Amino acid sequence: MRFLITITSALLLATGGAFWAQAQDHDQDQERPTFRVKVDMVVMSLTVTDRKGRYVNGLKPSDFSVREDDIPEKISTFTEGNRPPVQVLDDGTTQPIPRAGVPVANTPSSAIALRSDAFTGTNVFVLFDTSNYMYRGFVYASDAIADFIRGLDRADSVAVYTYSRNLSRAVSLKRDRGEAIAGLRKAVAGDDSALYNCLLLTLRDASKVPGRKVVIVFSNGPDNASMVAPDDVRAVAEDEGIPIYVISTNEVTKDAISANIFKRISSSTGGKSYFAKTWQKQVEAFESIREDLGNSYTLTYYPQPNPNEGFRKITIELTSEQAKKYKIRARPGYRPQRGF
Repeated sequence: MRFLITITSALLLATGGAFWAQAQDHDQDQERPTFRVKVDMVVMSLTVTDRKGRYVNGLKPSDFSVREDDIPEKISTFTEGNRPPVQVLDDGTTQPIPRAGVPVANTPSSAIALRSDAFTGTNVFVLFDTSNYMYRGFVYASDAIADFIRGLDRADSVAVYTYSRNLSRAVSLKRDRGEAIAGLRKAVAGDDSALYNCLLLTLRDASKVPGRKVVIVFSNGPDNASMVAPDDVRAVAEDEGIPIYVISTNEVTKDAISANIFKRISSSTGGKSYFAKTWQKQVEAFESIREDLGNSYTLTYYPQPNPNEGFRKITIELTSEQAKKYKIRARPGYRPQRGF
């Protein structure tokens, strides 16, 4: 999600003292700078399941109703799984979004700016714990991640990051599976664990990439070296629309604090958390995540005017009576960014 922020105080500096004098004459009582926040586009990734937890496929844009702070929103683009996205027109019909460099008549500039390339496939950021908590089971964890990478859809891109006290960007975002796995295999066990510091940096990298993205954290222990709070990291992921999936090898009962944090971070961003003590459970967790990605929906919208500069609640509902029994999993909302 990208934000354009217009800050009156910055404009004053840019246009010089004459502008300031004019503004002062216009309103002597105005003492605080005015912040105007415009959200360009909101990206929502979500899954729909029935009462038995099975994925519901084949839904159309017309099956969804989107509201932001109870304000109805019009869906702009829509895609299921790794299919090419479509633009949703004013009359509810859809048309393909062109690839980069392909001009299309009667297509709004906003749709042209998106291009289908940005929303084809998922950008997957894998954050692998290489702290001293990983001395046991390091090879098994690496094997599970490698199998996951091999099984990704060919439209997906993957980046491999590792962390202990510091973040290492082992492999940048790309579709070359061999290169991603080769970078993964070069990882070595480190010292303390600064998970939340490194997760924040990973989210910042992911936020710069257009289209769908997820972060998958593989953790084998608690954080003992971060300077940032986990809820601050959660808020960034929530605002940027990046689901976080967490695979922890710790038992819930042995580290209840970290387990609760992992659950809160994943659920509030539209992801999932797994507690996989054995190698086989780790493999199953990655398979579940891969299945989740292949059965997700992604929709975008351009928000209607909204004076709320705090947390904006997003409500997504299914419109038909039959579909209302289904469960939607998505992030609950976001906060528009502000500048100073």
